[in-house]
Amino acid sequence: MALSCSVATGYPSVYPLQRSSRAAVLSAGCHPTTRCSAQLFVPEVVKAVDSLYSDFRQVDNLVAHNATRVLKAFQNARVGSHHFGGSTGYGHDEGGGREALDNIFAEVFGAEAAIVRSQFFSGTHAITCALFAILRPGDEFYEMLFADETCQLLAVAGAPYDTLEEVIGIRNSPRIGSLKDFGVSYREVPLSIDGGLNWDGLANAVTPQTKCSFIQRSCGYAWRKSLSILEIQRAIEIIKMQNPDCMVIVDNCYGEFVEAYEPPMVGADLIAGSLIKNPGGTIAPCGGYVAGRKSLVEMAAARLSAPGLGVDCGSTPGDVMRLLFQGLILSPQMVGEAIKAVQLGCRERLIAFCEAVQRSCHIGSFIKPTAGCTPGYASEVIFADGTFIDGSTRPASRAALIESLQNSDIPNAYIDSCGKVNGPSKTLDC
Repeated sequence: MALSCSVATGYPSVYPLQRSSRAAVLSAGCHPTTRCSAQLFVPEVVKAVDSLYSDFRQVDNLVAHNATRVLKAFQNARVGSHHFGGSTGYGHDEGGGREALDNIFAEVFGAEAAIVRSQFFSGTHAITCALFAILRPGDEFYEMLFADETCQLLAVAGAPYDTLEEVIGIRNSPRIGSLKDFGVSYREVPLSIDGGLNWDGLANAVTPQTKCSFIQRSCGYAWRKSLSILEIQRAIEIIKMQNPDCMVIVDNCYGEFVEAYEPPMVGADLIAGSLIKNPGGTIAPCGGYVAGRKSLVEMAAARLSAPGLGVDCGSTPGDVMRLLFQGLILSPQMVGEAIKAVQLGCRERLIAFCEAVQRSCHIGSFIKPTAGCTPGYASEVIFADGTFIDGSTRPASRAALIESLQNSDIPNAYIDSCGKVNGPSKTLDC
């Protein structure tokens, strides 16, 4: 579809740039119609940008596709300014925004239903509500390391994200209400040598006792490729072939809008994530979501609130409600700008990189980030996030996990950024 626009008198004309002229413009550091001598980019950056032209063009097409999906969902929900009014107290006087936002998320993610609430204070919280909603004492949870043969929760993509370890009960959770405390057994299928899913292991992993299989879409702080939608679809098909009643939950944090499809579109029963990551578009101040089969979403809602209350309660101030709508609109573009990744070979490079990012931020440029302990993580973490929202990720923010390699005094360092899924990457060694 061709688009046309008029330029107001007095503004310089904008000329289309051919690929051959991109390097020259970047090197000059100015608009092609202006005269300037400042060089904003070093030659290495100019060369890197030009070499990634085709990759970035694909990202632009992805952004356009996902932005169209979001637009259609807003139009189908007939969103108007009255939906941004918010509510107080129990939320009984809510003006329809809560339901409209739930319906939009459900359509965008290809789910039967969704619950989107500011009361979810992290992606871990939303995932926890989903897990506790489904699993009961005696059930099995499987995430893809063989242990016993009678587990209820199965992790399909190796070890879970750090902050879920205490939720499951596999690290430092002495009777604080973990799944293990409630009698839910757990095992995981290790990843293959190349860092991908262990297809041979998964083919015989699910038993009649396996109540739930858990798939982490993002690589987290492990240096491997995140799972593609096609890989998730294949894993779900293998799981359902072994046990059609086994429910599949996908940790969708950092995975929203990095592809043209979402896990519920390929068979996932539930997904969960955080609004201060991808779907908040860098401006949602808080919140999370759970989407999937309607009956399971209602069960997760009961875990967030209380049995009998479900999705029809909870107040959200008007200024927050508006930002949740607005953030979702911005999300495809923000994610498109952030599908990049870099691996640094040592602790010193990692810290120096984060310091440089912080110095370049609009907010807190005077702050020097340092590594330290963060609740939920077993290793040191260093943050560089000159953002308006604490913990939010955007193209110029970085959160990195520092952990020591076994049998080595050299630490291994990883950079994790918003939308780190199969993006162009570069390894730097000390």
